[in-house]
Amino acid sequence: MTARAADRARYDRATAQLDAPVAIVDLDAFDANADDLVRRAGGKPIRVASKSVRCRALLERVLAREGFAGIMSFTLAESLWLARSGFDDVLLAYPSADRAGYAELAADPKLAAAVTVMIDDPAQLDLIDAARAGGGEVVRVCLELDTALKLLGGRVRIGARRSPLHSPAQVAEVARAVARRPGFEVVGIMAYEGHVAGVGDAVAGRPLRSRAVRLMQAAARRELAERRAAVVRAVREVVPDLEFVNGGGTGSVQHTAAED
Repeated sequence: MTARAADRARYDRATAQLDAPVAIVDLDAFDANADDLVRRAGGKPIRVASKSVRCRALLERVLAREGFAGIMSFTLAESLWLARSGFDDVLLAYPSADRAGYAELAADPKLAAAVTVMIDDPAQLDLIDAARAGGGEVVRVCLELDTALKLLGGRVRIGARRSPLHSPAQVAEVARAVARRPGFEVVGIMAYEGHVAGVGDAVAGRPLRSRAVRLMQAAARRELAERRAAVVRAVREVVPDLEFVNGGGTGSVQHTAAED
């Protein structure tokens, strides 16, 4: 029996008395994956993405392990729920238009201290202020950098359109806009290179495509390492006490963690 078949037989035995549908997690595999991420991160703390781990008990399990710190959440409502559940470092992965959520955030000192929201445009500060409903807590802000690789003078773009902020000057200008605004504080920079972390470089039966992906990713890593460092320097001129720079993903932990 193959290892995969043996696992399937074991899972079937474990769930035989349960009514479908069910979801199961092999905790040995879960822990082994966590250990591998820590090894590849080389001492840099790993922020676990709740979008991928949709279970509070598993979030608690992995954050209890050495090498993990904080959550990257999916929605503002989820961020507030996680903070109320005892998680004290929650980074919202995307800008939000949840006005009710912002009102809750700005009115509660515990939530405001635990949750960091994402922005990529100063106009989002207007939306948050308009939603405060009298709440005066300082809102923690993370600025999102566009990590896409641009070639041929920008005519070719590789990577998701996650943010309009591509250059160090653009990110620093938004940092200045936040710094001038009462009730907000820049604490971090987000720079997720999905075209490196989330694109497989070993496509079965496609050796030429696999090589092309590897060449693209190597070029993207070099370009982004230089630009990300320049962005950090530019933002630190505005915000000397920057708390974190969030980057990388499961497929690129070892490369991103190697940057200073």
